[in-house]
Amino acid sequence: MQTLAAAIAAIPILALAHQGWSEYDAGQALKLTGQITEVGYDNPHSFVKLKTANKTWLAILAPPARLDARGLPKGALKVGATATVEGNPNKTKAEEMRAERITVSDKVVELR
Repeated sequence: MQTLAAAIAAIPILALAHQGWSEYDAGQALKLTGQITEVGYDNPHSFVKLKTANKTWLAILAPPARLDARGLPKGALKVGATATVEGNPNKTKAEEMRAERITVSDKVVELR
C-alpha cells in the first residue's frame, strides 16, 4: 500500500518533468550540423548534445519507442558521429531545441 501511495504522490512530479512544446518557438526554424558529444536514449524523450561551430546544443528528440519505430535504434546515435538536426529553439534556454528531424549517416528520420 505504501508503494502505491508513493507512486500516486510522484505523478505530479513526473508531469512537471515533461516539458510542454509551448516552450519552443515554432516560428523559428533551426538546421544545425555538428558532432554528437552525448546521447540520452531515455523516456520521456531521447536527446543528443550536438557540438556546432558556435556552441553545443541540447536537441530534444522523440521518445525511444518512436525512434525505434522510425528506424533509428539506440546504437545509431553514437558519440563522435556527425548529425544534422532540424527543429525549433527553446524560447528561454538559448542552448536547447526541439528536433523535428535528424539526419545521421545519410538517414533522415522524421521525429514527430
